[in-house]
Amino acid sequence: MITKIAKNEIRQRVHARIRKKLRGTAERPRLAVFRSVAHIYAQLIDDSRGATLVSASTVEKSAKTNGGNVAAARTVGKLIAERAREQGIQKVVFDRGGYIYHGRVKALADAARQAGLEF
Repeated sequence: MITKIAKNEIRQRVHARIRKKLRGTAERPRLAVFRSVAHIYAQLIDDSRGATLVSASTVEKSAKTNGGNVAAARTVGKLIAERAREQGIQKVVFDRGGYIYHGRVKALADAARQAGLEF
């Protein structure tokens, strides 16, 4: 009998493969995206120190959006870019977190680019 592998387990395997190649530094941190059914989260991470430099999500009151849709993802992308510029960060490495580059993940990335992040 064939056992079906859960979608999230497949995503985690893909993410592990991506993470082998990506490294965030202080000069060029990793923009990590996590997407749940209800919310979307983004963090700028310096992997050399293991520290989160900036974060934004739809859970925050400052986001002022309803959780898990494309419009909310655009808002989070814009927020993360603004906060990164305040910290003096312009260039990042994009980590899609094992998700397909489509929909909410793509909307977040495009909004971050439009707001001034380079990747």
